Amino acid sequence: MLTGKQKRYLRAQAHQLKPIFQIGKDGVSHKQANSINDALKAKELIKVKLLQTCPQTANEAALEIATQTKADVIQIVGHVITLYKRSDKVLYKLP
Repeated sequence: MLTGKQKRYLRAQAHQLKPIFQIGKDGVSHKQANSINDALKAKELIKVKLLQTCPQTANEAALEIATQTKADVIQIVGHVITLYKRSDKVLYKLP
């Protein structure tokens, strides 16, 4: 579990990032969750965008992705979810 200070730091780092995944009309599938997990292992901090056709709300999709990948939800703004999962590379030094 991350502290508020750590989440604030990660939000600042994620500000410049572009979403690298899009979730559409099928919602969050296991295949997408596996791809997101692989991206989290490589990058630690990513953004996921929900398209207008997604049947889930941003909160529902974030919760489902977080439980399947064991990642932390840093922020949800509109249809964009920011996720963080610490990897072996340790790209972000948390305060």
